[in-house]
Amino acid sequence: MSVMWNCWHGCTKLSAGCLNCYMYRRDAMYGKDSTVAAKTSAFRLPLRRNRQGQYKVPSGELVYTCFTSDFFLEEADEWRKEAWEMIRLRSDLTFFIITKRPDRFYVSLPKDWGDGYDNVCISCTCESQYTADLRLPIFLELPIKHKSITHEPMLQKINIRKYLREYGSQIESVSCGGESGPDARPCDYAWVLDTMLQCVEYNVSFFFHQTGANFIRAGRLYHIERKDQHLQAAKAGIDFTRAV
Repeated sequence: MSVMWNCWHGCTKLSAGCLNCYMYRRDAMYGKDSTVAAKTSAFRLPLRRNRQGQYKVPSGELVYTCFTSDFFLEEADEWRKEAWEMIRLRSDLTFFIITKRPDRFYVSLPKDWGDGYDNVCISCTCESQYTADLRLPIFLELPIKHKSITHEPMLQKINIRKYLREYGSQIESVSCGGESGPDARPCDYAWVLDTMLQCVEYNVSFFFHQTGANFIRAGRLYHIERKDQHLQAAKAGIDFTRAV
């Protein structure tokens, strides 16, 4: 089971992958300024209890954290201290965080972090070769117990062999996904396959989680509805699980 915890909302665009961010598109429908970051009403969700005194988010849940912002956003530095404390207190939950800002990891980090909390998984997203080479050397040196890499939106073929070769034992998985939305840039199946083969070569788990709206396969462009993008990726049957 899983739950979404958007502890704050709003972000500033950082790189090419942010161009068509779904959060900006959704906020625009309501005339909202997506660049203004603010705590949400769900900020204390992990600690909320029902009338019986039980946590509303039950033990064992996977908590997708801060998906309408970036957990390491500068404007959230003070809020992040509180968020880390809730994460520490709810050690019975697993918190999954995706970031484009690994360079800000140490800001507001808890004093008892050590080599990482067991219940925190962090994925660094790299949409291009440039962002992979910019972020991964920083990210892969950070004291995080559960690390993964995400190529989404995947905008080109990306070579991460040198990172898999050196850090493969600590990279739990690599995931690829195309871009959704009316202005989605195309994702080529050949790029996804290439990443999968890199992962197989270095025995790192791989997941192809969505095609995106405009998907190229064997030179042909396919327009795929949002509801079918995860299903079509699964049908490709190219996921790989690390051999123990």
